[in-house]
Amino acid sequence: MAIAMASFTMNDAITKAVSSEINFGEIMLVRGLFAIVLIATLTISRRAIRPVRTLMVKPVALRVMGEVGGTVAFLAAIVHLPLANISAIMQALPLAITLGAAVVLSEPVGWRRWTAIGVGFAGVLVIVRPGVDGFNQFALLALISVLFCTLRDLATNRIPAEIPSLFITLLTTIVVTVVGAVVLVPLGGWVQPSARVVGLLALAAVFVLTGYQCVIMAMRAGDISAVAPFRYTALLWAILLGYILFSEVPDVPMIAGASMIVASGLYAFYRERVRARMLPAAATTSGSDH
Repeated sequence: MAIAMASFTMNDAITKAVSSEINFGEIMLVRGLFAIVLIATLTISRRAIRPVRTLMVKPVALRVMGEVGGTVAFLAAIVHLPLANISAIMQALPLAITLGAAVVLSEPVGWRRWTAIGVGFAGVLVIVRPGVDGFNQFALLALISVLFCTLRDLATNRIPAEIPSLFITLLTTIVVTVVGAVVLVPLGGWVQPSARVVGLLALAAVFVLTGYQCVIMAMRAGDISAVAPFRYTALLWAILLGYILFSEVPDVPMIAGASMIVASGLYAFYRERVRARMLPAAATTSGSDH
């Protein structure tokens, strides 16, 4: 999971670096083409190809919609926000998923986790600073990205098990790439990228694929509640790369808000782990009464 977060943050840093030369639609298109080649090769080699009509399966369609919306909003935001700030806001995603699961899927959430969700989103507000001179409207795009990513992850949980993860990733990547080609025009059209930019975007595609594969390996091989907190290492990478590459120094509100988000997220993971241990015990107790 730590390697995955480092890979994703490297991709974000590359995206931010090349955004001064080409628009984010072109970034989605060029990076997507490289990613399609890599993922298609893996998908074919593992015989994970399925009919294209799989895209019409409702959870798959919702997942793709969430990925597209999250990608567009994130890339539009990262051009204008410090790397650490947008990374910190995105760390609210696990809390947003817990909230979405409670509201949409009616999953039980106790008062402790509700409190953690409230504290976490208060931390987001500290970073976004609505109504303050330092407020950046592009932070709203980062929040919109969180909402779309929440839709993506909740939908992923409902995808039938017989549909391979690699094929879902391939479908998603193709649609995101096509959307990049579509939004390219209103964003200013095609600009001939330099060899340096093309090389960096090819590297970004490798980082994205590495990140996805490492997340899958981590979630399948380890206890989810033990592995998930390592998602927050992305914030450390974002602060480090932001300082080295863009001379970005986190301010006090960003550090305070990020601390609130991470602390509440870790507590929510802890409560989830406690709850997971209590359920089997409760089931055993209940079973002994019959």
